[in-house]
Amino acid sequence: MRQIVLDTETTGLEVAQGHRIIEIGCVELVNRKLTGNHYHQYINPHRAIDQGAIEVHGITNEFLADKPAFEAISAAFIAFVKGAELIIHNAPFDLGFLDSELQRLSQSNGSIVDMCTVIDTLVMARSKHPGQRNSLDALCQRYEVDNSQRDLHGALLDAEILADVYLAITGGQTTLQLSGSGNDLNGQSRMEPIVRLPADRQLLPVINATETELMAHEAQLEAIASVSGGKVLWKASAAEGAVKG
Repeated sequence: MRQIVLDTETTGLEVAQGHRIIEIGCVELVNRKLTGNHYHQYINPHRAIDQGAIEVHGITNEFLADKPAFEAISAAFIAFVKGAELIIHNAPFDLGFLDSELQRLSQSNGSIVDMCTVIDTLVMARSKHPGQRNSLDALCQRYEVDNSQRDLHGALLDAEILADVYLAITGGQTTLQLSGSGNDLNGQSRMEPIVRLPADRQLLPVINATETELMAHEAQLEAIASVSGGKVLWKASAAEGAVKG
């Protein structure tokens, strides 16, 4: 499964006010592992950047003066993301700007969701942590993801951080998928849970009780039974199990 974690920086907050993308950053995951492949591009928006936006990302009009227009980089960007599952924090914001750029090139270009599926990690985080702050910085703190280099927003850095956050959020997620050999007694395929764990997670050892420990446990249950009039739930459950067996 190929996933692309994506972030953008823009000249301002509102597409309707003619604001445009000035930076795109993407990192690639394949089977939930970072591959090292990435896409990063600064873009000349051919319009002024709001001062408030500059204070957030630090990208100036002067810095972008010699950078290519979106038209010049669109083919390479589309080739990198097409067919992948996009992972975006607050996806409507980034998708709105990307769709706007595509529409400027041609009204027949359609939308990003026509070529990719999308996971919004903000929606995911709000569902998992209702009533809590779910900004990227808040999630980094909650999941102990290092964001110490994030003095200013930057599309590539934020995409890299979001990739770590996404993997942390979904590290123990259980999903259902068809098992290749899973059939019930009627020959019907059944759904079996597949638990996805982080790749570096160590399995806990299973330590069985020794004969001495089992005897000590039984003696303790007998002691409890003697002072409770035989009301020992574990012994009752064990006896019922033996009868049913």
